[in-house]
Parts: sequence; C-alpha cells; structure tokens
Amino acid sequence: MRIVVAVGGNALLRRGEHPDAAVQQHHVHDAARSLAELVLAGHEVVITHGNGPQVGLLAAESETDPALTVSYPLDVVGAETQGMIGTLLVRELTARLPGRSVTALVTHTEVDPQDPAFRRPSKFIGGQLTDRQARLMGAERGWTTARDGARLRRTVPSPRPGAITELPAIRALLAAGTVVVAAGGGGVPVVRDPDTGRVRGVEAVVDKDLTAALLAEQLDADALLILTDVTHVFTRFGASRPGPLTTATPGELRALDLPEGSMRPKAEAAAAFAERTGHLAVIGPLDDALGALLGTTGTTVRALSPAGDTGRRSAPTGPSALGPAVSRTAV
Repeated sequence: MRIVVAVGGNALLRRGEHPDAAVQQHHVHDAARSLAELVLAGHEVVITHGNGPQVGLLAAESETDPALTVSYPLDVVGAETQGMIGTLLVRELTARLPGRSVTALVTHTEVDPQDPAFRRPSKFIGGQLTDRQARLMGAERGWTTARDGARLRRTVPSPRPGAITELPAIRALLAAGTVVVAAGGGGVPVVRDPDTGRVRGVEAVVDKDLTAALLAEQLDADALLILTDVTHVFTRFGASRPGPLTTATPGELRALDLPEGSMRPKAEAAAAFAERTGHLAVIGPLDDALGALLGTTGTTVRALSPAGDTGRRSAPTGPSALGPAVSRTAV
C-alpha cells in the first residue's frame, strides 16, 4: 500500500515541555520506531509533519533577536522547521531502515491570496501564554491569540492548500523506492503571480493535515494516517467522560463538536480524503502507526455510499473538497 502519514507537531513537542532540541530528538526517536514499522511491513510511505510549536519558537526567537532589524517572515521560519524536523526524522529512520533511501524535501504549498483565513487567524503556533503575556504580545507585536485548553496561544492565518509545488519530485522519489519526508508544516506557503509565474512567500502557516489529505489524494495513496498524541477522536469532547470513537463516516466525523485549532482540521482532512477517494483514513496515536492502519487503535474513517451516509457531501473536483466543515453539532 501507498500511505501518507501526517505526524502532529504537538506529538513531537508536548504541552508543557521545554522546547530543547534533546526533548524533540527523544520524541522523534520514538516516532521513528512506529513509522519504520510501516515500511518494514512492505508499504510505500510519505511522511508529513506539523510544526506549530516549532514555528512559534523560531518566530519568537527571530522577533526578539537584537541583531535583526526585521524579524524573519513566517514562510522562511516554516522552511527552517522543515529542515529541523526533517533532518531528525531522516536520521532516525535511516538508522532503523538500513539499506533504504530516506530523504527530506523542502516543499512549497500554493495558497489563494484572497483566502478569508488571512483575515481570521486561527492556526495555533508557539507555546502557551498567560493572559498577561497574551495582552502584552498583542500590544507590543500585534499578535492575535486564542484559548487552547487552559492557556492562550498565538494564532496566525492558515489558508487552505491549493497545490503542492514539488509533487513531481515526490512521485519520482517514491518510484525510486525512497521513504520521503515532505510537506512539513503544511508546506512553505506561497502565492503565484499569474502574469510572471513567480512565487512569493506569505505570512501564514498551512494546516499540515489538510495538506496531507491533498498530497495523499494527488499521490493516489491507499491510506491517510493522521497520527497525534491521543488514541482516538472523542465524542463529548471536554466533558468529564469523553467517549472514544472507533469508526466513523465522513458525515459523522464532521458532526462532532471538535476544537477548531487542533482536532477539527484533522477530522476534516480525514473526512475529505475518505469521501473523495473511497480509501481509508485513520486518526490515531503516533506510537502505533501500524495498529492504526490495521484498525486495532485509532478512529477509522470510511465513506459509505451517498444513500448510506446522510452526512456526506457530494464530492467536487478540486482542492475545494478540503473546505470548511458543514456542521458543528455535538454527538
């Protein structure tokens, strides 16, 4: 099988952890064991990764560096995180897959400059902030923030992915038997000039799950695995006794009341891929990728026939299938 695996940035740097390199290396070491099991089982694997905590860290460092007159833009910082996380993944996977070629590819994602997300920042980046810190950053640097759990975090625009620039290169690497790390952090966000064809970076972070769904579809993948720091999608999120969801249709998944900045994009990406391709999507734990593929853990998402899934939308042709969810009703 050809599998696209999306690894959450929060799974590599967990809430409350100090963002030292050694901490992230430890988590990548553990993640590589789980990811390597897919390759050793005979599957073609493309790995994407999130970068929310990491891009926030590097952006904050850039903004407070006295040697800089202007801080680095988010697209450049996003490229830095692709290199940082990519090299850690390549090292660990190479060690676990002797004789296999493993490479990380800096990847760009084209977005629409008129995307309304530029007017409504919603993507969490960086660490947690107190209310006082959030007010201070808003006053001094113009940050927008939103509540993520008990604390606030910085939010930035997250336009929807339209095209993956390096798709032909990813196809060529897969054909050569290479395990590919690509589209990290959703890809470096760029817009294309319609007259010159040149691209330029924009101040945004593309959601890596939506990019992973687009990449999986365009690579004709048999499965999309969205791996994170929880075992399942949960119904009654935020309640005292949430319930793990083991299987769902796209309509059922979209009907859940899920957090916009974390699980909601994962649910939409899984639902869009399943209904557009008819193939398997799973949201599950990073430490058991093979189990998620086999259905022993995680939330498995499969599309039924239109008559059997009353929540299913018609499948349009194009990236707009990764559009907003149609319902926020709790199950």
